[in-house]
Amino acid sequence: MIPFSVLDLSPIVEGATPADALRNTRDLAQHAERWGYQRYWLAEHHNMSGIASAATSVVIGHVAAATSTIRVGAGGIMLPNHTPLVIAEQFGTLASLFPGRIDLGLGRAPGTDPQTARALRRDRIETADDFPQDVVELQGYFRPAEPGQPVLAVPGAGLEVPLWILGSSLFGAQLAAHLGLPYAFASHFAPDYLHTALQMYRAQFRPSAQLQKPYAMVGVNVFAADTDDEARRLYTSLQQHFVKIRRNQRGQLPPPVDSMDGIWSAYERMGVEQSLACSVVGSPDTVAEGLRDFVARTGADELMITAQIYDHAARLHSFELTAQVRERLGAAG
Repeated sequence: MIPFSVLDLSPIVEGATPADALRNTRDLAQHAERWGYQRYWLAEHHNMSGIASAATSVVIGHVAAATSTIRVGAGGIMLPNHTPLVIAEQFGTLASLFPGRIDLGLGRAPGTDPQTARALRRDRIETADDFPQDVVELQGYFRPAEPGQPVLAVPGAGLEVPLWILGSSLFGAQLAAHLGLPYAFASHFAPDYLHTALQMYRAQFRPSAQLQKPYAMVGVNVFAADTDDEARRLYTSLQQHFVKIRRNQRGQLPPPVDSMDGIWSAYERMGVEQSLACSVVGSPDTVAEGLRDFVARTGADELMITAQIYDHAARLHSFELTAQVRERLGAAG
């Protein structure tokens, strides 16, 4: 069976603080390492009261220091918010502290609203259109320094930190293929172009020094519990969260409810279900069937599992059950 990895948004649940969320992130990462997950990624979001991972490289260091073998990285760094040199120095530092364990996934969205993006960038004029050039510049900082090279990333030069391209459209697929980089598709919240993007990435892929053949990781929400009913109840926290997003409301992750009836309209339900189409919710048997089908449909080389669950103990249990499902599927395969 293919590797499973964890995408953690460090959710701040209602009634909790960012400190609580970061402690839970650390705890989940330690458990994920013991359960055999391949990598543990954090994502950059800003001005969002329900996400604690805005200072993504700092949180990566927090997780890497609390673990010993699992790969830790960004899923991702929103490169238009930063200069490539700053990111090279940050991830060069992480790679120096935790050799052979750091990944750098790169996205071209701001990870926030336009007003906050302006606050992040100040007078910088870089936009998402500059993303390909910024990725190439960043690659250069991680290569061995050339004689007379005027600008060096220290630490960073010569460390060859592995880069990933993240995306939810065809642009990222084409760029990853052109540069010969691994590709991670954000199908856990934006699944519309999943199959077209994967097909394009594989068809156009050019081998590179980092990667000789295409490698696609695909995001999927997995809510596992002892019963289907309990898993569906846990899932309502994410459904409520997406209803709020559609209403342009920010907030912390709400507790689950017994039913979504009366919370969303028929139109909102249709939109949320479309956004969360790549979700597997249920008991271990249901999750096993759903993930087996998902892998067969996508041909994914790796699954990036995410689960925004209100209760931390239930979240741990979900990831533990999912790891057990992977073992079952591997034994069956």
